[in-house]
Amino acid sequence: MVHASLRGTGTPPERVRDALLATLGPHGTLIVPAFTPENSETSRAHRALVEGLDEEQTRAFREDMLPFEPSTTPCPTMGALAECVRTTPGAVRSAHPQTSLAGLGPRAAELLDGHHPHCHLGERSPLARLYEADAQVLLLRVGFEVCSALHLAEYRMTPPPPRRTYRCVVHERGNWISYEDTALDDSDFAEVGQRLPSDLLARREWSGRPVLLFPMRPVVDEATGQLSRIRPVIGVKRTVPAGWSSGTLLTPVG
Repeated sequence: MVHASLRGTGTPPERVRDALLATLGPHGTLIVPAFTPENSETSRAHRALVEGLDEEQTRAFREDMLPFEPSTTPCPTMGALAECVRTTPGAVRSAHPQTSLAGLGPRAAELLDGHHPHCHLGERSPLARLYEADAQVLLLRVGFEVCSALHLAEYRMTPPPPRRTYRCVVHERGNWISYEDTALDDSDFAEVGQRLPSDLLARREWSGRPVLLFPMRPVVDEATGQLSRIRPVIGVKRTVPAGWSSGTLLTPVG
């Protein structure tokens, strides 16, 4: 699973995609986040779309919003590599209307199938299957603040994290639905990454920025323990989940 920022490298995303697929070989599978936070009234991406509109115009805009379609809905905030993978012929994409993943390779369909529409990145999402598959995670010129794998650790915290209501458009134009799921919060992911045992991380550099490769299982396990200890102790009030105002689910990564 790859998170990447190609901004400033001068390297086309197709070249990076092809290099990753060549490295993985014919039996490897490449997965990227293909999130669509625009499809949420509370996200920064959506608020930017309605900025400057009056109440009536905002209502009209939302009533006219197209539903999420796995085969056609773009993922502009996820960066050039994610959009490149998503649009490559033969790519597979999971069906979650806000936090889908896309993939290429022989196991893409198996890993991305059955993404429950009311589970962003927990046990009923592809992240749980990637964990079981002993996936590797590559942070290509980005940090742990955008590492989606750590959201699986959130779902596994003790005590469980708070929950919240999400809204999105599905099935037909302007058809907003509501559902409840874990309140995603990536505000402390960078701190978690700094505290990981160094022997779990392979560090390199490309085009002036760090590159990290690590196995998903032990990092998620370590992060689960860290979050279980840190969050209840510091008692941070999380009224708006950070994943929908910054970081993983919103930050454009080039």
